[in-house]
Formats: sequence, C-alpha cells, structure tokens
Amino acid sequence: MKILYAVQGTGNGHACRAGEFIPLFRKQGRVDVLLSGNCVDVKMGQPVDYHLDGISYTFGKTGGIDIPKTLLKLSLRRFFQDVRDFPIQRYDLVINDFEPVTAWAARRAGIPCVGLSHQAAFLSDKTPRPALRNPAAEAVFNYYAPVEKAVGVHFHTYDTFIHTPLIRSAVRNLDPADEGHITVYLPAYDDRWLLGFFHAIPGIRWQIFSKSCRAGYSAGNVDVMPVSGTDYLHSLETCHGCILGAGFEAPAEGLYLGKKMMVIPMKNQYEQKCNAVALKQLGITVENTIGRDFPVRLRNWLEHSEPRKINFPDNKTEIVERVLELAETSSETGPSIFAEPASRAHLKPDRLKTI
Repeated sequence: MKILYAVQGTGNGHACRAGEFIPLFRKQGRVDVLLSGNCVDVKMGQPVDYHLDGISYTFGKTGGIDIPKTLLKLSLRRFFQDVRDFPIQRYDLVINDFEPVTAWAARRAGIPCVGLSHQAAFLSDKTPRPALRNPAAEAVFNYYAPVEKAVGVHFHTYDTFIHTPLIRSAVRNLDPADEGHITVYLPAYDDRWLLGFFHAIPGIRWQIFSKSCRAGYSAGNVDVMPVSGTDYLHSLETCHGCILGAGFEAPAEGLYLGKKMMVIPMKNQYEQKCNAVALKQLGITVENTIGRDFPVRLRNWLEHSEPRKINFPDNKTEIVERVLELAETSSETGPSIFAEPASRAHLKPDRLKTI
C-alpha cells in the first residue's frame, strides 16, 4: 500500500504529531510525506518528499495574525494549480493532518482520504466552543481540508471518534522537576514586546522561546531563546510553570507533565478560543489579552493557581489502527469545487461520516 501523509505546516504541533505517527504507518506500506506552509520551527524527524505553499497564516508580533504578510504569501491560483497537478493517483490512501491541497486533490480524484488531526475534533458539535460561535470559522473546520472520515484528537474524548492527545515519546521520557523558572512560548508575540511585562516581576526567572529570535540573549531576569526542540523540552521539564498559546500540543504536554499553566489564545483565532474554553473547563488559567495590568494577573496566577496533571495514555497504536479501519471502509468522494463553473455553485463537501 502506498500512503501519502500530508501535514499542515502552520505551527509545530502538526510536525511533532507526524513524527510519531509516520513510523507506525510505514509498517503498513510505503509512506511519502507532504508538508504545506512554512511556520514549522521543529523537525518532524522524517524526510519530506513534497513541500508546498498551501494556505496558511503568518504569526504576528503582538498576539495575532500578521494579515499583510499572510495576504502577501497567499496565492489561490497556485493553490488550485497544486490541487490539479499533484500526483495524488500514485497513492492508495491519504492521511491528512488538516492539509488543504491533498484533501481537495484526493476528493477530486476519488482517493480515500482520512483526517487525523486536532481540527477534526471540531467536526463534532460536542467539542467545546465559546458561547458565541463564529460561523465563518466553523466553515473552515468543515471545508478547508475536507475529509470523508476522520479521527480527531483533543483534551478529552468528547465524541466517539475523538481520542486523547498523542504525547510524543520525547515528552513521555522526561523526568519533571521544579527549578523555579517559568517557560514562556507565545509564538504570536515578539520577544521584545514581551520583555517589559516579565521585567515587572523580577523575582522570577522567565525563559521565553520566540519565533522572532535568531540568537539567544538575556535581559535582566529574562532569558530569550530561539524555538528549539531540545532546549524547549529541557525548559518545560524543569519549569515551575508555563505560559503558552492556546494551541493544542503544547498545552497537552503541559497537562501531561503536571505543570502550573496559563494559556493566552491568539487574537481572532477561533480554534484557539475553542481550545481555551476546553482548558478552562479543566481548571487551567486563561487570559485573553496581554495589557497594562498583565503583571498583576501574572502575580495572581503565580500565587494562587494550582498545577493540573492528566496522565494521557499512549494511544498511538490504537489511533493508527482506527485510521486504517476507516480507510478500508472508505467510499469514493463526491464532486469537488474543481468541477466546471456551471455546476460548481451547488457543490458542498459532505459532513464528516463517523462510525
């Protein structure tokens, strides 16, 4: 069996997850790897056979998405060309981690495509959301990288097709300790912008991992480092607590290690707002903004919050088996947006089919 494993390259979590799953799928046949996007700072440990631009966003400097840079890099024409031209017929199965080019190419060609992603968990209405839903963002969950069947991962098994997080082996092998520092990973914030807030609490050592930093430096009680898998894991292993974006993998690892944790969702990023709701339900401190009073809220968190530990089981093999089961029962997909213009207006992807 020839398998294509397609990975979304916006954020490091997708790459870390792929690095764990791909060796298991290689036991089932040949696996080629596709990465789309350019926002991965850690290596997945697997050779990449295809690298496409895809459709993704660029992190900003003050907590949100850099809209001008995102639009500058976006080329819908190139996206449609990639969907048409990608040699998807070479493969018997596509395993898709929220990657749009191969999802649409597989749909167009009738190749079985099974979703394996955190975003797939939002195909269930049972997954936590903010009180005010965003219809446009909900549409992205369904139509950005449409799949016929899927396995989702989330902090809790909210639905029958949702599994608990995959905790990578490098994290499972850590020996957590408390050396007193706070690990900070907020990829949507520039490290220089953050310094003043952490300088306001000089009694704590802060270790910031920054996408903007090319060479490490220290400024008072703050150490700033480029994002590095090894350095970040050591910092996380030995920290007193961590301040993270409200993505998925990083908070899941913090929960697994039993660290005191604060999460700050990116501005105007609906998925992270949803994750923040789920984490708040688990007792994690959520701060929606970093503003003038942030040092006060930091002190309150340091003094009053408690760590939360969840011993997520090692479920890699179970998830791989489920993906292969879904692939065996997968039927041909329907028509796509790449049909002739006269018929395109009425075409919509099917909702997720769960078994």
